Amino acid sequence: MGKSKESDGTDLVQNYRVEAQVGHILRRAHQRATALFLAHIGDDNVTPTQFAALVKLRDEPDLSQNHLGRLTAMDPATIQGVVRRLKSRGLVQDRPDPTDARRTLLRLSVRGEDMAARLVPNGTVISEQILAPLRSDERQTLLDLLKRIS
Repeated sequence: MGKSKESDGTDLVQNYRVEAQVGHILRRAHQRATALFLAHIGDDNVTPTQFAALVKLRDEPDLSQNHLGRLTAMDPATIQGVVRRLKSRGLVQDRPDPTDARRTLLRLSVRGEDMAARLVPNGTVISEQILAPLRSDERQTLLDLLKRIS
C-alpha cells in the first residue's frame, strides 16, 4: 500500500502559496509601513531604527548602547551603526558612566532633542496611516496579536 498524498506532504507542497504565508504578509506590511514612514517622518535622513533610538533616548536618557539596543529590539551590530550615524550628525552624545569606567552612556544632544520633538508628532500620524484600513477594534486586536508573536 503506497503513501497517500496527505501523508507524504504532496498536497501541502502543491497547495503552498507564498502570498498566503505569514512571513510574506508580514514582509508586505513592513514594506508599507516603511514607505509611509519615509514619506511622512519629516526628515529624509532618519531611518525607522534611528527614529526608534532617538525616541527611546528622549524617554530614557543616559543609556548604554547595549541597553538602548535591547530596548529598541536591535542586535548589537545594528545599534552600533545607528548610534554611530546619530553621533556623526550631532544628535547623540556620549559620556563615561560614572559608576562603570568600561561603559559609555548615551543621551540626546540639544539638536537631537529638537529633532525628536519635531518628528514624534509625525510618528503618531504614520501609525494612524498604517492602521487606517482597520476599524478601531481591529487596530487593537492587530497590535495585541503582533505583540504576542514578536
